Amino acid sequence: MNSTFNTTVALPGYRLVELLYCGSKTVVYRGVRLVDDQAVALKLLQQEYPNFHDLLQFRNQYALAKNLDIPGIVHPYSLEPYRNSYALVMEDFGGVSLRDYTRNQALGMAQVWEIALQVADILHDLHAARVIHKDIKPANILIHPETKQVKLIDFSIASLLPKETPEIKNPNRLEGTLAYISPEQTGRMNRGIDYRSDFYALGVTLFELLAGQLPYQSDDPMELVHCHIAKQPPSLTQFNIPEALAQIVMKLMAKNASERYQSALGLKHDLEICLHQLKETGKIEAFEIGKRDISDRFNIPDKLYGREAEVQTLLEAFDRVAEGTSELMLVAGFSGIGKTAVVNEVHKPITRQKGYFIKGKFDQFNRNIPFFAFVQAFRDLMGQLLSVKSSFTEGLWR
Repeated sequence: MNSTFNTTVALPGYRLVELLYCGSKTVVYRGVRLVDDQAVALKLLQQEYPNFHDLLQFRNQYALAKNLDIPGIVHPYSLEPYRNSYALVMEDFGGVSLRDYTRNQALGMAQVWEIALQVADILHDLHAARVIHKDIKPANILIHPETKQVKLIDFSIASLLPKETPEIKNPNRLEGTLAYISPEQTGRMNRGIDYRSDFYALGVTLFELLAGQLPYQSDDPMELVHCHIAKQPPSLTQFNIPEALAQIVMKLMAKNASERYQSALGLKHDLEICLHQLKETGKIEAFEIGKRDISDRFNIPDKLYGREAEVQTLLEAFDRVAEGTSELMLVAGFSGIGKTAVVNEVHKPITRQKGYFIKGKFDQFNRNIPFFAFVQAFRDLMGQLLSVKSSFTEGLWR
């Protein structure tokens, strides 16, 4: 926490007291609303002239959070115009980010589990309201230093859709934080994003709190993406964490959403068993996890059935091409038979080899455009290449 702040920032009707957070895109101050001396937190965009996408995200977190009657989130009071942007005025309950809190003191297993229980409660309320947070991480979890109350912040990329189909993007342009992002959120899994993406990010967060380090560590964004998709994290038992706790975290971090916890209540039940054992006996015995984990909604699995041989043929061809050969493969079949789903299964090995995946599809509504599928595919490739160049240039100017 830093007590100094930019004196040029002046928002009419508010007095800034303290700088709480300063990131590459946003800055958060603790302040006072002058009309009633109400303690508030004020979030501003760093750029003097933010782009449309940043402004849209900023409005999104206000519009979404203001309608949520959930005690476990930081509620917004208002969205004020500020220069060429906005200022988001939020409640200030005296909390600090879990990221900063753990820098000053180590957390014991009981403390980590009590935090996890509160986050599970918050996620239950969010998911019941059909909200996917999509960016669970220590920086977005606030904890009060004295009461230990936990609240969730930052709904800038949260979604009200029950399920989303992500697009392939440069890793530096993905929604969410790369160290905590779920495999399906990378856009390279041929799987949709739903509420279970939040469980994966919570699993990574708990791993970091228990082990003192992230499960995957790399400076290469594509390597991180590949780790989330295909590499198993180290076992927490290596860090002297009881087997039951390790199993809960590994279940949260399962690569396929269908293998994770299906409800926050199921997760909470297992967390409560662990915490009760820890407080009663000082140790945690192994038990069967997930016994009370029952989903409250109907989920159709994204898994591809009956196409194992065809997918294996494509993967074998890709492995040969990755070694330097050139091949062309044609996938034929009637409309709606699942050709696109089969081809999309090569996302994962392409990520491993740091390659580019492009696709185009002939559309009956664009029959008047010659070679529409080829145009679409190469337009996608150019978008990926330009985003890499943009990210590199942006890194030079930081």
